Amino acid sequence: MALQRANRVRLARAELKRRIADGETTAAEVILTSPWEAASMAIGDVLMSQRRWGSTRCRKFLAMFHISETKTVGSLTQRQRVALAAQLNAHARIERSAGRAEARQLVGV
Repeated sequence: MALQRANRVRLARAELKRRIADGETTAAEVILTSPWEAASMAIGDVLMSQRRWGSTRCRKFLAMFHISETKTVGSLTQRQRVALAAQLNAHARIERSAGRAEARQLVGV
């Protein structure tokens, strides 16, 4: 019974990480909603599921909030969730606009 549950959780987490990497959902959404498969997941694992997010970027990002990479998503306070999600969304907007600017430079617009 425990082995079946562990396998179900492992598969659900792998699927969640894939959806984050593919852009189907965002790390900010996962942090705010804390689905059952992410509740016992380390916040660092959620953040590093995003494209271009490694351990260094994750550690520096979480240091702004004095949060450990190993803290679980389910143990975050509502205030921490909102702050992390807002900052992640701000990062995403900046990256999207930077990407458009780089694309314009490549095209010559």
